[in-house]
Amino acid sequence: MEVDPLIHKMAAAIRARTEKDGQAPLMIGIKRGGAWIGRRLHRQLGYPEPLGELNIAFYRDDFSALGLHPEVSPSRLPVTINDRQILLIDDVLYTGRTVRAALNELFDYGRPAGIRLAVLIDRGGRELPIQADIIGHTLALKPGEHVKLTGPDPLALDLRQGG
Repeated sequence: MEVDPLIHKMAAAIRARTEKDGQAPLMIGIKRGGAWIGRRLHRQLGYPEPLGELNIAFYRDDFSALGLHPEVSPSRLPVTINDRQILLIDDVLYTGRTVRAALNELFDYGRPAGIRLAVLIDRGGRELPIQADIIGHTLALKPGEHVKLTGPDPLALDLRQGG
């Protein structure tokens, strides 16, 4: 599955929402994959404010269970998020735990007026009541199948069996 057409589809949906809302949101990508997607979207949309990036590694409730080794790098939010509309961007929405961790980190920085979620892939399987507002593609995976975004250049979706 090609990534670029999905990003174009997301950009069109973001433009339509921006026209409806009357102002461009502050875009924030979740490191790593969400930031990669966010950079592409930000370039296409041409928003004046820089893209923010969140490192949520220490906010995850499952990183030790998954055997993840958190990458120690700071989040970068170029402007205040207080009273702003935020567009949070991630690559793959699955259980909802990554988004929950991102929300926790965002609220450590301030109190946004609202947060919308844009994801490249929604693969279902939620464990938390979280849904995306903008979706590049919905993918139904069989048990044991996984999808991962690789990149940053080129961006590609890797679908495989097992871990």
